[in-house]
Amino acid sequence: MKLSSRVLFACTFVAGFFLADAQPMAKRPNILFAISDDQSYPHASAYACRGIRTPSFDHVAKSGVLFRTCIAGSPGCSPSRASVLTGRYHWMIEHAGTHASKFDSKYETFPGLLEKAGYWVGYTGKGWGPGNYRDGGFKQNPAGPGFSSKKKNSHIKGISSTDYAANFDDFLKKRSDGQPFCFWLGGHEPHRVFEKGIGLKQGKKLEDAEVPAFLPDTPEIRSDILDYYAEIEWFDSHLGRALVRLDELGELDNTLVIVTSDNGMAFPRAKANCFEFGVHVPLAIMWPSRARGGREVTDPVGFVDLTATILEAAGVTHPALGQEGLAPVGRSLVALLESGKSGRVEPQRTHVFSGRERHSSSRHNNMTYPQRCLRTDRYIYIRNFKPDRWPAGDPQKFDASGKLGPMHGGYHDIDACPSLTFLIENRTQPAVARYFHWSVDKRPGEELYDITSDPACLKNLALDPAHYKTTQTYRDQMDAYLKETGDPRALDQGDIWETYKRYSRMRSFPRP
Repeated sequence: MKLSSRVLFACTFVAGFFLADAQPMAKRPNILFAISDDQSYPHASAYACRGIRTPSFDHVAKSGVLFRTCIAGSPGCSPSRASVLTGRYHWMIEHAGTHASKFDSKYETFPGLLEKAGYWVGYTGKGWGPGNYRDGGFKQNPAGPGFSSKKKNSHIKGISSTDYAANFDDFLKKRSDGQPFCFWLGGHEPHRVFEKGIGLKQGKKLEDAEVPAFLPDTPEIRSDILDYYAEIEWFDSHLGRALVRLDELGELDNTLVIVTSDNGMAFPRAKANCFEFGVHVPLAIMWPSRARGGREVTDPVGFVDLTATILEAAGVTHPALGQEGLAPVGRSLVALLESGKSGRVEPQRTHVFSGRERHSSSRHNNMTYPQRCLRTDRYIYIRNFKPDRWPAGDPQKFDASGKLGPMHGGYHDIDACPSLTFLIENRTQPAVARYFHWSVDKRPGEELYDITSDPACLKNLALDPAHYKTTQTYRDQMDAYLKETGDPRALDQGDIWETYKRYSRMRSFPRP
């Protein structure tokens, strides 16, 4: 099959028309899996987000399918990445299902399976992590062999020096002729830290920042959001260069391109929370030779479905299928992609799950904040298994000398950032107080939000008599699925999560 369309990229980093040389389509498709770090839905210009320009993501969406309801495996990077690598929910992969722990090699990954099937496999930037994969039996990162020698100085604080696109090109040059490939293009952006004020320096305007309703609308918050936008655009520029290279090589038509993010934005009440801005992420998929473009799909899909999609597209059968405890659990999107349809395409896709345990070291004795959530195309239902614990972390911690530090200094499940500092410093101001408390206060055991009217997840409907049946339905569905899939939290074995070793920094907190 020959390429017939021109691909246009118009941005600071990539510009111009190009037309690939025609080449015969390989029997097996290539896979390009591009994943940013900490990017919430709807922060791409394809979703009409004001103030941000992502022409490369937009091209994938226009040439393929733009998804409106993609839910990450977890609201934190390490367990979410492990979920998509294995095709299993985070509570099904033991240590790998929590932050900064180990990854057991008995849980096979899609790059590993494709490599065994003859694919040329590699990754650049951020693969799986943080954590220790060697203690789990892996000899290399679970995302594959590393290709990160090529560097590029952005002259922007917080931007990685890894030249993702150049490393992708290096990867392609080293494969055998005609060999199908699977590449994980993992940006470190827009993970904190951001260069403060870089958005304004690049010409963005405060009025173009879209402030979620759970954050106060102030110049400080708006500027922080613009800095976040700038980092998303940096990642998008590398995606664009990668697509240009594929087109130049005549490989784009036969490449399944998946673009998403591991979890939500690193702002208070977003990342590390099962609210909408913590688990709802962008997703666009193009496969020119197999999937008609120009479509938008609202079916709820999850990361475990992406794994199943990649394996089916590559014609690879997971060796653990039919074996309880190791097999992937997602449903492939291949039929949906090939359907040519928009809107709600497959009615049987009614809901997906996500959840978390430990994020940062944020509580006494490294205790977790266990959550599970169920997301439909309208509602998000959240179960907080330990409502007596502080969701953002214990308010106080001990400093290096062993002395008790200041109040509100221990919220480490929120990444350090100007927005958090603003909330803490202005918490007594009437105009700011509620935003501070929304971010750090304890929460009830159950939460239910109508995303269509309340995407900020501020009005809990779980105890509303008018929504009793909805709450009960999702409660029962979650209970049944968690038990069916062996979640320790649903089987009175939740303390196992407190025992998993943490390899990253440990902090000391007072005993509750």
